[in-house]
Amino acid sequence: MSSLDSPRLIADIGGTYARFALEAKPGEFSHIASLRCADHADFHAAVSSYLAGLSSAAEAPDVQQIAHAAIAIANPVEGDQVRMTNYHWQFSIEEMRARLGLDTLVVVNDFTALAMALPRLSAHEVRQIGGGEARMPSVIGLLGSGSGLGVSGLIPTGDGWIALGTEGGHTNFAPRDEREIAILRHAWRQFPHVSFERLLSGPGLELIYRALADYRNARAEELGAPDITQRALDQEDPLCVETLEVFCSLLGTAAANLAVTLGALGGIYIGGGIVPRLGAAFDRSPFRARFEDKGRFSDYVAGIPTFVITAEHATFKGASAILEAQLRTLQTQPGAGLLGQIRRARAELSPAELRVAEHVLAHPRSALNDPIATIARAANVSQPTVIRFCRTLGCEGLSDFKLRLASGLTGTVPVTHSQVNLDDSMLELGAKVLGNTASAILQVRSQLNRDMIARAVELLLHAGRIEFYALGHYGVVAQDAEFKFLRFGMPSAAYTDPRLQRLAANVLKPGDVAVVISNSGRLPELLEVMDAAHARGAFVIAITAGQSPLARKADVALIVDHQEDVATHVPMVSRILHLLVIDILAVGVAMRRNPEGVDLLPPGSAKPASAAEPASRSSSTAPGVSLASPLARLTSHSR
Repeated sequence: MSSLDSPRLIADIGGTYARFALEAKPGEFSHIASLRCADHADFHAAVSSYLAGLSSAAEAPDVQQIAHAAIAIANPVEGDQVRMTNYHWQFSIEEMRARLGLDTLVVVNDFTALAMALPRLSAHEVRQIGGGEARMPSVIGLLGSGSGLGVSGLIPTGDGWIALGTEGGHTNFAPRDEREIAILRHAWRQFPHVSFERLLSGPGLELIYRALADYRNARAEELGAPDITQRALDQEDPLCVETLEVFCSLLGTAAANLAVTLGALGGIYIGGGIVPRLGAAFDRSPFRARFEDKGRFSDYVAGIPTFVITAEHATFKGASAILEAQLRTLQTQPGAGLLGQIRRARAELSPAELRVAEHVLAHPRSALNDPIATIARAANVSQPTVIRFCRTLGCEGLSDFKLRLASGLTGTVPVTHSQVNLDDSMLELGAKVLGNTASAILQVRSQLNRDMIARAVELLLHAGRIEFYALGHYGVVAQDAEFKFLRFGMPSAAYTDPRLQRLAANVLKPGDVAVVISNSGRLPELLEVMDAAHARGAFVIAITAGQSPLARKADVALIVDHQEDVATHVPMVSRILHLLVIDILAVGVAMRRNPEGVDLLPPGSAKPASAAEPASRSSSTAPGVSLASPLARLTSHSR
């Protein structure tokens, strides 16, 4: 089997352990390690720890060669931001790719990865339970019991498979006999809605055990799922044996339901952390008999095979397959074709242009981020030669060249910071400014602290008066905030002159809120304002840099970490970021004040409250405040 161009990092992240491996050949995994999540502050720390271990391991590849990675994580994955539901880790996929220095980072749900592994499992990596024969190609179903109940499926396409992302574990549990009715009644004492996941999981085993003890008038010990399972396998506790028997029966019902729902003639596969460990006990269990007990459809499901997944690294295989499919897709896109176009065009390039081509092919990631002067110096050519090289490939200039290259390397335009240079064209200048702003916004999004935002909104809602303080170029942010909150009918003011700021802060009252806006968080004038506000009993919300004196001393700190070019000292991106934080606060206040619509006072008008309006409505908003304006109006920075 041929080796991959470079080793790939594959990971399976759960709530307790993070498993890592390297894939140097397709489907072959080495240097497998399992790290406790609790031993690492965040996902990046865990990956870094694994890679550091590789650096010191014998016969391990150079970690600098790793260009692509796939992460299967026990969490729904929607968009760029990943927040684990069963652990505190969270991260931006694009930011993590950049921090790890990867060309490609694919993050998928772990059960989706397991589903994509099914067509790639060999005969010795599964064990068939009962009869039936798979009809291929056809739909395949997947169940997995662990901390919850995962349900998925695979639909065949012309050249591959599509994995179904479902929440089928939350379908209603339907009892089959009196014993199961008793279990349902017991579960109802704890849960108003009893799904299959409530029973077909680790916590579900414990619930079944307690319910059967109640049903049999027996004494239930304080046993966890592993203890119940082990006692059942050892045949040393009749109640545990019955618990495992019921568990397997219910799993047979859930599997049959999935089979008829999907028309899974390709078979039903059982994975997860519980069933594969039961071994032959599961083969002898009532699982298959219950699976075929489907009334008028018993013959239908009897022909569908059921399998237990015994492969040790099935999730790795699925994540690898998804990564490979992603890379194949990228190769068909214009950006990936650009590298091939460069290779094909080398014979037609001038000697100087050829040096640029060789540099780009050898260092595509650097070429993507470096300014034109750096590229020219690295290739030992002039800057006009770099532009001619780009135009030879059909690009308008370096900026257009980088955008096409980026789509091939990452699948999306990468989030980077590009230095604006004096010899940039207007197109390059515009692309860099917009790209740098987008990058900074994504970074701030990944740093948002939900608790701090909620606390700030609460303070603003209950403030007697809100005052905004800023200096220099950030004064427009304070004025924008004043405009927004005045339109809510909330007493507000903005102060941008140091002398007026001192005077205003010294007349604040307890319960008032001072919002101090500063990029550095170190200006003595604004620190003096904060001290005066605190002395008067007012609260201080700081929109500023992390680890700054202002952030440390404020009641609530909303962190915006962005370094402006100190050579020019003209704030650009940071001012936009501060405006966006004001928008977040304004929207939060508006939604809390009136979930049905935003309270805005139209500029230049005062609409008296109608006598016909209900008293509750007029009392919930300030006089003259309209309830009809759409939320979208809040996002405009100027009228």
